[in-house]
Amino acid sequence: MSATFRRLLLRFNGAFLIVASLGALIRMDFPGAFGGTGPLGPLIAHEPSLAIGVVEAHGLALILGVLIVRAQSSLSTHLTGTAIHLLLGGSNMLFWQIFVVSDMVPVGYVTTILHGVLFALHVGAAFFVARHPVAGTATTTLL
Repeated sequence: MSATFRRLLLRFNGAFLIVASLGALIRMDFPGAFGGTGPLGPLIAHEPSLAIGVVEAHGLALILGVLIVRAQSSLSTHLTGTAIHLLLGGSNMLFWQIFVVSDMVPVGYVTTILHGVLFALHVGAAFFVARHPVAGTATTTLL
């Protein structure tokens, strides 16, 4: 796995996290919490504080996206990418019903599949860097 591919993986990963989290915060989380509108509005209009979990998750995904997009390829960076997508994709699958009741099943499919693909690519990159430490070494890491 080339250094260029690993770098592009980090850029794509970070861009995906930034775009998806901003979209969720702007079009779903805040309108639902503060106006009772958007896909989550009907679910949380009666108790806006229920939005804390999605706002925190999408806010942290945004922060991690900014860090990942600027990170250098290293074992810790790719393990972090693996963990991010295991958590986010796994949560999507575990709590799939939220996509059903908010009428966002297509969004659920796209984001969950992308989490799965990025998880697999980061696993591959982590194995490559672990097996080829000189080729995978970078001076700046995420963690």
